Amino acid sequence: MSKSATPKKRKVIKDTAKERARDIAQAACDTKAENLTVLDLKKISGFTDYFVIATGTSDRQVQAICDNIHKSLKKMTVYPLVIEGYQEGHWILMDYGSVIVHIFYEETRNFYSLEKLWADAPRIKFRLT
Repeated sequence: MSKSATPKKRKVIKDTAKERARDIAQAACDTKAENLTVLDLKKISGFTDYFVIATGTSDRQVQAICDNIHKSLKKMTVYPLVIEGYQEGHWILMDYGSVIVHIFYEETRNFYSLEKLWADAPRIKFRLT
C-alpha cells in the first residue's frame, strides 16, 4: 500500500464551549428550570459561542438556578466573568465567556424573547439526566 493510500487520521477538536453549555444546562435542569433552550451562536455571533436560556417560576427559583449553576461549575474550577441581575431575580445573566447564561422569570422571558431575536441560531439538544 502506498503512502497516499493510507488514510490520514483526523484530529478531533473538542468543543469545550459545547461541553460547558451542557454542564450548565444540566445544572439548570437539576434545579427544575423550565423551558431550557441552548442556542449555537458560533457562526452568527462574535462575542460568544452559546446561549443557555432557562426559566424559573419565581424570583427565588431564578436565583436558585443561578446558585446551582455557579456551584456546579465552581467544582470544575470554572468561574463566571460576571453575574448580573441576581438581586432582582427577574433576569440573571451569567457570562462564562464562550457560554452566556440567561435565567429569566417567566414574564420577563416572554417580554424579551431572546429566541426570536436569535431565530437564526440552531438549537442544541442534550440528553440531560
